[in-house]
Amino acid sequence: VQLQASGGGSVQAGGSLRLSCAVSGRAFSIYNKAWFRRAPGKEREFVAAIRRGSGHLYYADSVKGRFTISGDSGKNTVYLQMHSLKAEDTAVYYCAADETLITSSIRFDSAYDYWGQGTQVTVSS
Repeated sequence: VQLQASGGGSVQAGGSLRLSCAVSGRAFSIYNKAWFRRAPGKEREFVAAIRRGSGHLYYADSVKGRFTISGDSGKNTVYLQMHSLKAEDTAVYYCAADETLITSSIRFDSAYDYWGQGTQVTVSS
């Protein structure tokens, strides 16, 4: 399985960006898919996830209402639409996928076997 993240960049506070993550390998629908981020000097943290099967969406409290995760099975791509960006959203964003995690672990990076290379998002205030 390979994940290729793209779409990062620099934007002013209040702006928007859309990240994309192309997933290649087995059928797109079998994976739980997520976005994590790592800000400078901080641990990697959960941002958003889509549960396979149910399609249930999960969000970190810090991004709820501003970010939207979605998937396009026809394009084998998962997206993270980000609005109302803040300086504290500045980080390297990583997409992740896994087939077998249990729901209670969906917010933990240790539950994911497959990772993209990361894309930088910089928000200036």
